[in-house]
Amino acid sequence: MAPTTGPRPPTWLPTLRDLGESVLTLLTTAVGLGVAVAVVDGVRLSSPWAVVLAAGVVAAGDLLLRTPLRFLARSGSALVALALGLLAQVAVLWVALSVVPGIGAESLWTVLGVLVVSAIVMAVGRWIIGAGNSDYVVSDLVRRARRQARREGVRAPAAGEPRSAGMLVVQLDGVAAPVLREAIEAGLAPNVQRWMAAGTHTLEEWWARIPSTTPASQAGLLHGDSSQIPAFRWWDRDLGRLVVTNHPDDAALVERRLTTGKGLLAGGGTAVSTMFSGDAATSFVVMSRSRTKGPDGGLGPGPAYLRFFASPFVLARAVSLSVGEMVKELYQAHRQRVRGVEPRVSRAGWYVVLRGITNVLLRDLNTSLVAEALLRGSPTIYVDLVDYDEIAHHAGPTRPESLRSLEGLDRVLGTVERVVAVAPRDYEIVVLSDHGQALGATYEQVAGETLLDSVRALMAEPSADGVTSDAGEEWGLLNALVNSALNLSHRPTVLGPDQGRPRRPPADDLPDVVTVGSGNLGLVWFPQVPHRLTLEELQGRWPGLVTGLAARPGVGVVVVDTEARGLVAVGPRGLVLLEQPGAPVEGEDPLLPYGPRGRPDLLRAARLPHTGDLLLVSTVTDRGHIHAFEGQVGSHGGIGGAQNHAFLLHPAGWTVDDELREAVGDDEILVGAEAVHEQLVRWADAAGLRP
Repeated sequence: MAPTTGPRPPTWLPTLRDLGESVLTLLTTAVGLGVAVAVVDGVRLSSPWAVVLAAGVVAAGDLLLRTPLRFLARSGSALVALALGLLAQVAVLWVALSVVPGIGAESLWTVLGVLVVSAIVMAVGRWIIGAGNSDYVVSDLVRRARRQARREGVRAPAAGEPRSAGMLVVQLDGVAAPVLREAIEAGLAPNVQRWMAAGTHTLEEWWARIPSTTPASQAGLLHGDSSQIPAFRWWDRDLGRLVVTNHPDDAALVERRLTTGKGLLAGGGTAVSTMFSGDAATSFVVMSRSRTKGPDGGLGPGPAYLRFFASPFVLARAVSLSVGEMVKELYQAHRQRVRGVEPRVSRAGWYVVLRGITNVLLRDLNTSLVAEALLRGSPTIYVDLVDYDEIAHHAGPTRPESLRSLEGLDRVLGTVERVVAVAPRDYEIVVLSDHGQALGATYEQVAGETLLDSVRALMAEPSADGVTSDAGEEWGLLNALVNSALNLSHRPTVLGPDQGRPRRPPADDLPDVVTVGSGNLGLVWFPQVPHRLTLEELQGRWPGLVTGLAARPGVGVVVVDTEARGLVAVGPRGLVLLEQPGAPVEGEDPLLPYGPRGRPDLLRAARLPHTGDLLLVSTVTDRGHIHAFEGQVGSHGGIGGAQNHAFLLHPAGWTVDDELREAVGDDEILVGAEAVHEQLVRWADAAGLRP
């Protein structure tokens, strides 16, 4: 396997960029302090040079406190690191305002005011001069890595000298291959464009099968098995309840069901902000481990968070920029309404706060954690960045604000590339997505009712006890953070006397019907029956249910099992026997709009262990528009449009094995996250990264 780059220059030497960053940091700190001193009440200033000297004291205090803070955080959690970091920031600034002649603060509240105002001014200043939004997160870390290398006498490797390999996998959540290509052409992804123009990386597509959701794709990518996941959320007949993958206990349950201990990150890898661990040795903000006690659980080891929480103004700037992101969301949502953009959904409520936190604060935190893992020399690292996916769900996959979010993601790639240059391993960077997204009005907007209401009406039981779940995916990262921080637990599973096997609740305690939506994939269960209902049984209970659903506006196909003929796909004007390839189509073929992968994808999805009694997929227009069974104008989970066209940007020297490819129309590509996992594992094995 040939390397994609030549020998690196001496990474232990300070570069002009390092010196420039040092000077820029000192100047922006001084300017921020100067403005804060001018606008915050309770600050005394008799000499302008005192501001510059105070900025120097802040930098020196940060350097002196680094080692003792790391020692204190070593045995603690991320929350300990947060508390120590905040205390250190306030203490350093208070000392600077107290000991420097010509400047002073009257109270602790004055110091806090100076801290916040300085952070805002510094963030605005870096934006005005065009400094990378992510660079300030790791700039001092890169400089410290060079200083440490000089202290330890690290030399640059000689030409041709072998170096330990490494692999960094960056997941850009929800970015379809055509959307990335559009962003590249629009100049929104200059780092990716540079890699491709230089010939170091190759961009190609892979097919995200039904269910094209983050949990299914990420389980396949990290563990090589997504068979336990029929949708983003589902009714588990054995447990007698909904399983929701962005609940920590449920994510842990799913990982236990599918892991073999040989995931992508086995052998000392690191997982950052993922749903499952990939059997990593170290995990940060990993959903399936966020309730786990011990060093590999919770939010992860505390010392890795310390640099982000303790560096002067880094956390404060991230929080300030998060507030700015919220203001930007309010403006962009207002612009959509004023312009009458259709289709659209509400962008109010908690989503405004969520966008600010995930698209700035958590992105910067993830960048810092990845940088720490790179400099620690973790052999394989996997990180999930959700910025685009969050915005595209509410604004639309190709709307201006969604595409502009790719600028921030591309800057993160440029930032981690800088860290890779000084890392102890020769990392190769792989960038991929877990699925794409497709545009379209929601099912409720098209049909005038929810999926649950449609099912109840066709059952002729409008008051049937029903459960529906069609929201909550966007809260994944915050769920992990909050549950870990506050030690909250999801609803416990009722256990039987063997302490391991769940006891199914009595039928009378179960709802009559359950519906869930994962994008334009809808699933329906009738939980009081302990087995999956067949078409014959459904016809006996509710004669018009299946055909009525297939005829509903916005529904393209309903898949149901039969007693004698296997799975059948029922459309508004025809049906297909999915498990009888030679059987003729009766009436109009309902699978034509879904392309060459419609039949095999639906067949696989309808045979997954926990799938619904009924599986629905919305209609797909000639333009690739779909209709989500949840409140999202940009969605994924089923099939149709760009949601299945994920991308894989890999080093040019790491080629995709032909035997892993399958035909999708005229193209030969990887099909399913399991195939991508196998390719990633082969690359890692060839590089000697796995046990």
